[in-house]
Amino acid sequence: MALLSSNSKWPTLPDYFHDWALVDVETSGLRPGRDRVLSLAVLTLDAHGRQTGEFSTLLNPGCDPGPVHVHGLTPARLAGAPTFEEVAPQVGALLSSRVLVAHNAQFDYDFLAHEFARVRSWVPVSRRLCTLALNRLVGPATPDLKLGTLAAHYGVRQERAHDAQDDVRVLSGILRGSLGAAEQLGLPLPLLDCPPRQDYKPYVPKTPCAYRNPGRLETRGPLVQGMKVAITGDTQVSREELVARSVAAGLNMMTSVSRQTSVVVTNDPSAASGKLRRAADEGVPLVDELTYLRLLENVQPGQAKGTARAGTARQRRAADKPEDATSAQRAPVPSVPAQRATTPTAPAAGEGQLLAGRRVLVLGGTHEEAVAARARAVALGASAAVNLSASVTDVVVLAGGEGDRRMSRIASLGLRLHDADWLLAGTLASTPELARSMAGRRSDTVEVLVRGAVIDLPDTDTAWTVTATWAQHTACDVDVVAFALDVNEQVPGDEDFVFYGASEHPDGTVRLAVDGPTEQAVTADLERLPLEIRRVVVAAAIDGVATFSDVGAVEITATSGVGAASIARATLDAATTERTMILAEIYRRGDGWRLRAVGQGYDHGLADLARGYGVDVSE
Repeated sequence: MALLSSNSKWPTLPDYFHDWALVDVETSGLRPGRDRVLSLAVLTLDAHGRQTGEFSTLLNPGCDPGPVHVHGLTPARLAGAPTFEEVAPQVGALLSSRVLVAHNAQFDYDFLAHEFARVRSWVPVSRRLCTLALNRLVGPATPDLKLGTLAAHYGVRQERAHDAQDDVRVLSGILRGSLGAAEQLGLPLPLLDCPPRQDYKPYVPKTPCAYRNPGRLETRGPLVQGMKVAITGDTQVSREELVARSVAAGLNMMTSVSRQTSVVVTNDPSAASGKLRRAADEGVPLVDELTYLRLLENVQPGQAKGTARAGTARQRRAADKPEDATSAQRAPVPSVPAQRATTPTAPAAGEGQLLAGRRVLVLGGTHEEAVAARARAVALGASAAVNLSASVTDVVVLAGGEGDRRMSRIASLGLRLHDADWLLAGTLASTPELARSMAGRRSDTVEVLVRGAVIDLPDTDTAWTVTATWAQHTACDVDVVAFALDVNEQVPGDEDFVFYGASEHPDGTVRLAVDGPTEQAVTADLERLPLEIRRVVVAAAIDGVATFSDVGAVEITATSGVGAASIARATLDAATTERTMILAEIYRRGDGWRLRAVGQGYDHGLADLARGYGVDVSE
């Protein structure tokens, strides 16, 4: 498929007509709120792609500029630059009433949000577009989706990488080419609502408890570092002081009660509070304030997180070995009974890789029929697409698929149409047109994983991202979440549950990014994960009463680095009644890490899933 270059005509679809503010920032680090913007460039375009404004500047952050070898911005170069407060009015005027565009837009947006918050203001942007997310949907024939690679693909000259002014100029050409490619495919743009917020605050991480939870407080026993403590009702000592003294003693202070809570502090055990009801249900012991204060005077040492349990490293590695062999039978949520594991009927083994390198989109049919068709295509070596993209080579049309809104685009692109019988191995084996229909199209070289398949992650890459994508016309909301689990398949603390309301672990090792209405990603920095974390589980949950039959398939990809090429892909289907699904897990295997495509669904909601992993979920 020939995609438009940067010199191509601006798209004509009315849905693509927006005023744009293209942004690039160079920063002192990777943590918004903690690190600062060192260089900023903004270029504005009207709805027809004509440039209407431009601004760029260095900024004096008043702190260490960080990796000078990357951005070249030394303290001497920044010394005479303005502060962000001085340029904020001009930047705000350029951003106002426009769609913010950036490559990896959440990064740029979050940094700007924190910079505006520092000057007691907010980003005047209501929507943003990520060109990285847009090109993941387009699927251009490129080895990766990095800025320089896309610039070459769309015919844009890149002169100075990691220079904000040049990067935003390059971005304008990439946007033009990307919009043209998206228009050819008839893709709705992945615009993400981001209404102006005033609640961004400087980075102040919650300090995770440094000790493992030793369990319940025993009768007449001491407090032990790492115990989970909840307080309810009025106290004589102020709540803030009581919490501060507890944290200083090495206790893990919680805002709700679960079966993992060690003790609840209350001066009125007969009160009808939610915490006390839950404590009664779970058998959590209660103590009054005076008793608790006395126990605080002699808190016993606990076991530090990250230290090894009993046994040598070799024994621990040996204990890992049966995990691979039995994990398919292991319930991902030990404390919540599996209501049904969704396993579509797959073709018999040994049918070869007749569709290797091909990418198949299934239209129409019932949920079960579409699931079976996708499973059949994957078993024959293809990967199953959830959206129309430039990488799609074949389209299977089931009953009702003729009326799909994408059919006109599919026809104009010259893609081959097939019925369900095309996926029969006997038919494929006798069809010499298979090779001819691939002529001029890029072969899909990403490793395709079936449900339950496992791959080793290269040791050279430590930060891995699992991106989940679903159909663009999905009407319900889907939330991607992550759980960092210990050897007991439980979160060591509530901060080890990453979700939309708490999108980053306090130490930054696991974080969630939302790049579009139908795309979310979890990144885990494996090298920095505490030794006690054995597994990172990535799951999806549907808000409200909808189920995965309303969503359809969810596609996951595994990458390392912004815009890097995917090393693996899986397309996962849940059954008709399920509202949560375990998508993937990254887990330790000896001294390395592995990725498993899971695809196991449950009828219960996100709250029950989180409780099953030991998260304290408020009633």
